Amino acid sequence: MKYMLFAAVGLMMIGLAPIQSAEAASECSVSYTRTACPGQEATSFKKCDGNASCVKQKEADSAEACQAAAVKSCRNRRLNITKLKVITATWQGQAIQSPSGKDDFCLDYEKRAEEFDRCDAQ
Repeated sequence: MKYMLFAAVGLMMIGLAPIQSAEAASECSVSYTRTACPGQEATSFKKCDGNASCVKQKEADSAEACQAAAVKSCRNRRLNITKLKVITATWQGQAIQSPSGKDDFCLDYEKRAEEFDRCDAQ
């Protein structure tokens, strides 16, 4: 009886191991803060359920993958709707920085000049 209990507990622990790994693979939180072009607040903030700021979970299996997801989140295709974004991230609950050491990943975004502060774009 005693051995059966240990065996059952051991099997339950083995069964939980993949779940813990899956959770660890998704502990990348990306925080978005958008500044809308004048009069475009409702449309710009729609991606955060009407708020200027929100946090979204991204698929990542390492801090580097989380950094890449954060930089990718800087992309702005709605030039005349969203003036700029500030993107920060955490990996497994700890704040991470861009590869150059900045908190705001968008400061390193290669298309920042082309995609931000373009409210007059047509």
